[in-house]
Amino acid sequence: MIGIKQVGISDSMRCKMKISTKGRYGLRALVDLAQLGGDEPVSITTISDRQGISERYLEQLMSLLKKAGLVKSIRGANGGYILAKELSEISVGDILRALEGDLEPVACPAIKTIQGEEDCNAVDQCVTKYVWQRISESINRTVDEIKLDQLLQQGE
Repeated sequence: MIGIKQVGISDSMRCKMKISTKGRYGLRALVDLAQLGGDEPVSITTISDRQGISERYLEQLMSLLKKAGLVKSIRGANGGYILAKELSEISVGDILRALEGDLEPVACPAIKTIQGEEDCNAVDQCVTKYVWQRISESINRTVDEIKLDQLLQQGE
């Protein structure tokens, strides 16, 4: 994610302000694949031409999406990519996390301490951790509720 370093804030508290091109282009590519696909594989070239995304960059994105179990690759002359799950089973959150990693707005060590992942000395005195935790939960809930089939309906 693109970070904006703030004066007086450690690197571990750096804000993650935007979804990168990985997330934006990857989401567009999967929506395009869902529109074109079905059971027939769609080539990187086809998606690239329709979405204006370089083939090389799309290959990198599709590799990450394949590792996450969201797409399958089909080899051969008529090969390409197909969705690995039903449209209603793939959320925007699944796609973004496969490409971006976690979607936390702030890398807060206090939240990680509560989750048992880190050790923050200020966890007991920190009151802002609840703000970051609520924002994070809201973002994740929202992107997890939006499924590919709903995005296709919005585009009709």
